[in-house]
Amino acid sequence: MAGVITASEPSWIAPFTGLSPRSFGKLVAALRRAGADAARRGRPWGLPLPDRLLLVATYWRTNLTLRQLAPLFGISKSAANRVIAQLGPMLALAPRQRFRKDTVLIVDGTLVPTRDHTVAEQSKNYRYSTNHQIVIDADTHLVVVVGRPLPGHRNDCRAWTESGAKDAIGNSTIIADGGYSGTGLVIPHRRAKGQAELPAWKQEHNRSHKQVRARVEHAFARMKGWKILRDCRLRGDGVHHAMCGIARLHNLSITG
Repeated sequence: MAGVITASEPSWIAPFTGLSPRSFGKLVAALRRAGADAARRGRPWGLPLPDRLLLVATYWRTNLTLRQLAPLFGISKSAANRVIAQLGPMLALAPRQRFRKDTVLIVDGTLVPTRDHTVAEQSKNYRYSTNHQIVIDADTHLVVVVGRPLPGHRNDCRAWTESGAKDAIGNSTIIADGGYSGTGLVIPHRRAKGQAELPAWKQEHNRSHKQVRARVEHAFARMKGWKILRDCRLRGDGVHHAMCGIARLHNLSITG
């Protein structure tokens, strides 16, 4: 059965991956070096590696069911499931190991509605969700760390530590919102008990802080363009693999 979508036709690449054909080719080469196309026991893959990569990106971008997605690539539902299970983890963003001394980072948590209730809890969006701690570079807007997902009712103070994001950062300067009180991060000034309003200099600091911190919200908005982050049907570590993979594609779309 012939598929409709194929990476051999460059016009399909940008809508589903957000990458140029050149960047897409670099990603395919990186996956080959990581062993994604190595010989394996059993039946060989029905699709070449570029098409398998495009299938995973299309699944994350559209959130179609596998029954809907598989015919578009000319394969069976079970084969599409195996492709996603194999390539999804390999697309994960590798956390940055070193930062310049003057690097400023921004952290915030975002909720991903998740069907697997064993890893999710009802949260402030009234849905079963997972809490993901995302850290970006304030200058480049690149995602540098994606924490492990935690149940959605976990507050950001605890999630910052328990997700592993804190340990991955080290001693860099990190900006956060008021929900990270007591963590040692740079958060907005708050009025003291009985204080009518903040001094002018603190209000000015808060305005500047808000303008810089908005960059992580912009990153969330771009990442949530991948519809799987609006209603994830993947089980177990699937939501983590999707978030890490989308973070990598987000970075590649910025750097070209």
